[in-house]
Amino acid sequence: MTDVSRVTALPVLDLRVDPGPLRERLREAAHEVGFCYLIGHGVPDTLVGRMLDAARRLFELPAADKDAIAMVRSPHFRGYTRLGGELTQGRVDWREQIDLGPERPPIGGPGKPDYLWLQGPNQWPTALPELPGIIAEWDAALSAVSRSLLGHWAASLGSAPDVFDAAFADAPATLIKVIRYPARAASSQGVGAHRDAGALTLLLAEPGSRGLQVRRARGGSSGWIDVPPVAGAFIVNIGELLEVATGGYLRATEHRVNLDGPATERISVPYFFNPRLDAQLPVLSLPEEFAALAAARHDPADPIFSVYGRNAWKSRLRAHPDVAAAHGYAPGDGDGSAFAG
Repeated sequence: MTDVSRVTALPVLDLRVDPGPLRERLREAAHEVGFCYLIGHGVPDTLVGRMLDAARRLFELPAADKDAIAMVRSPHFRGYTRLGGELTQGRVDWREQIDLGPERPPIGGPGKPDYLWLQGPNQWPTALPELPGIIAEWDAALSAVSRSLLGHWAASLGSAPDVFDAAFADAPATLIKVIRYPARAASSQGVGAHRDAGALTLLLAEPGSRGLQVRRARGGSSGWIDVPPVAGAFIVNIGELLEVATGGYLRATEHRVNLDGPATERISVPYFFNPRLDAQLPVLSLPEEFAALAAARHDPADPIFSVYGRNAWKSRLRAHPDVAAAHGYAPGDGDGSAFAG
C-alpha cells in the first residue's frame, strides 16, 4: 500500500484495461486518497468541447439574463448563483454557477420529508436554447461511466457488481453544476474545503486551469495536493454515501478550489452521481483484510445521513441560506416538514 501522507499526485486509471487490475487500482485510489484521474471513459471529445463552449457562452450572457433564472426563484435549488452567492463552512465562495438536475415534476410539500423538494424542474436561460440538449447528452454519457465505476468498486470489495444498482434504478437524483471561477477574485476561496454528499463525482476541468486541491492525509491537516487537469481525463472522487456503504474503507476526501496564484479564469463541470432521494446504499460486508482498515468517521457537528436526500438537504441549506429563507424552509436535517412557522 502507498503511504498516503507521501502522495503528491493522483493516480491515472484507464477504464479500458482488464477488470482485475483496474478494480484493484480503483479500490486502492478510493481507499488511500479518495481521488483519481480517469481516462478511457468513452465520453467523446466532441461532447466535451460542446459542453465547455456552452459553459463559456452561458457566463457571457448579460447579467439580466442570468439573474432571470436565479436559484432563489426555485424551491428546488435549481438555477443560477451569482459571484459570491454561495457559502461553504459559512464563508463566501467566489464563483458563479448554474445548478441543473433531471427534469421531473415536483414531489415536495407539507407533511413530506423536506428533501423531496430537491426534485423539480430546472431553470434554463432562454438565450441558450441548446443547453438542455447538451446537458441531457452529458447526463447520459456520464451516468454510464458512473455506473461502470460503481460496479468495479463493488466487485473490488467482494460484492456483486450490481449491488448498488437498485438505489439508482429509478429517478436517480443526479446534479450537474456548470461553474466559472473568475480571473480576478475578491477572495482566495473559490470554494471552501468540503466533501461531496452523494456517491461519486466526475469533474471536467478546463484544460490549462488551476486551483483544485485535495486534502493530503486522512483526517489530518498536513497540506494539500494540487490537482491540475489531465488531457482527456475526468477527475473522479468518492462521496460520503460510498464512505458510509463501506464503513469508511472508501474515503470521501476534503477538497477545495484555491484562487491564490496567477490569475486565470476557470471553467469546471462537476457531475454528481446520486441515487434516488429516498434511497440508502447497502452497507457492504467487506473481506476481513479490508474491514480491518476501515475507519468510520463520526462528527456530531457534521453528520453523514445514510438516506441520500437527507444528506443533500443538509448541504443545500448550508450553501444557499437565501434560497431556504425565500421558500420558508426550516433548519434541520431534511427528515421533517420543510416549512418554518
